[in-house]
Amino acid sequence: MSRTQSNAYIIEIHDRAAGIVTKDTRGFRFFSSERLFDSLEGRQFRSAREAERAARAVFSERSRRANSRFFAS
Repeated sequence: MSRTQSNAYIIEIHDRAAGIVTKDTRGFRFFSSERLFDSLEGRQFRSAREAERAARAVFSERSRRANSRFFAS
């Protein structure tokens, strides 16, 4: 039985589709599917897992900023 590895992965953060990463000769390229993650658009990552960590960091930073504005009011 042969194993086939996918060349594209969906990155989901808290049930939100952050984007997809596609494998190319230099690694994995991120394509945003939601405005929140546009800062990652076109970025190259060594692995799909690294791209997922970056998307989680973007989401966490946004949540921190939203919470700090909420509590500052």
